[in-house]
Amino acid sequence: MGLSEHSISASTAFAALRRNQVDHVVTVPDWVQLSLHERINRADSGIKVINTANENQAVTVAAGLTIGGKRPLLMMQNQGLYNCFNTLRAVCLDAHIPMVFMVGQFGREFSNIGHPMSESKRSMVRIAEPFLKAIDLPFHILDSDADMSRLDQAYEDAERLRTGVVLLVGAPMAWR
Repeated sequence: MGLSEHSISASTAFAALRRNQVDHVVTVPDWVQLSLHERINRADSGIKVINTANENQAVTVAAGLTIGGKRPLLMMQNQGLYNCFNTLRAVCLDAHIPMVFMVGQFGREFSNIGHPMSESKRSMVRIAEPFLKAIDLPFHILDSDADMSRLDQAYEDAERLRTGVVLLVGAPMAWR
């Protein structure tokens, strides 16, 4: 399989956000999800984008939106997820505020696409799944358009379990 079979189109991802009634995206923009950022930033998207200075700030802003009755999505890179661990722990694991994260696997080698991320030569890619398992945070892998139904499951799980759920975006999103 080539890269195109392991890529999510921005239009499919955007449709999944709308289907799940996402009204805010709180983000430190990442390269892997660049095409989706571009689609959300259009005036007709109906989704408010809040760019933050860092991932800790993104988590706390999204927590406030959730408490206020909004339905945010957090978008960041894998490095940012590791950076905000303490805030994520406090908000999702200890305070039980449900949140959904889309995390781009920045640094993943094209030769690793189609193979388990745990086989990546790059530590920031390879440790994502073990990290999430270690802190008992549910996660799903997004590798293709067909996987976007996992966003629905992530919102259901976040609400039911009262925690964060991470969607690992395995390859750069397509511009279609």
